[in-house]
Amino acid sequence: MGTAPLIVVSGPSGVGKSTVVSAALAGDPGVWLSVSATTRLPREGEIDGVNYFFVSPERFEGMVQSGEFLEWAEFAGNRYGTPRGPVQERRAAGTPVILEIELQGARQVRRSDPTARLVFLAPPSWEILEARLTGRGTESEEAVAARLEAAREELAAQGEFDDVVVNADVQESAQALLDFLHG
Repeated sequence: MGTAPLIVVSGPSGVGKSTVVSAALAGDPGVWLSVSATTRLPREGEIDGVNYFFVSPERFEGMVQSGEFLEWAEFAGNRYGTPRGPVQERRAAGTPVILEIELQGARQVRRSDPTARLVFLAPPSWEILEARLTGRGTESEEAVAARLEAAREELAAQGEFDDVVVNADVQESAQALLDFLHG
């Protein structure tokens, strides 16, 4: 039996990755979303093991050293990583997998798994992205400025991806992801 597809969804902060991926999962419950580990603290309403595995910086470093991550990166002062084991297990069992990660991580997956299909989720315009980031109200002005700077770099890298989906409509973007998984 072959290995089920792996789709990596990346794009700038505020582009709507979580919203689009959630809509794709609602459209096809047979798809599995990989849960990342992170050193950042949970936000309001986030659940350990569901949204992220919240781990200490020490535990994260141990996981890095023992090769437990498919990819990992530091972003906005915190570390994030995709545990390798669960992704391999699901794919081997025939379950398509979506990873929702940032640019550094997508590049690492490209190197470690050439069969992965990388999808860049782009905003309809810079102005819309800026409005989404500043409108969140969850971060300081400095954090927003850092995310906007990172977004400029991320947008410049979209040519490295297999596909670009402009997130003008959540349902259409979600359907595009499902088409890639099943196409």
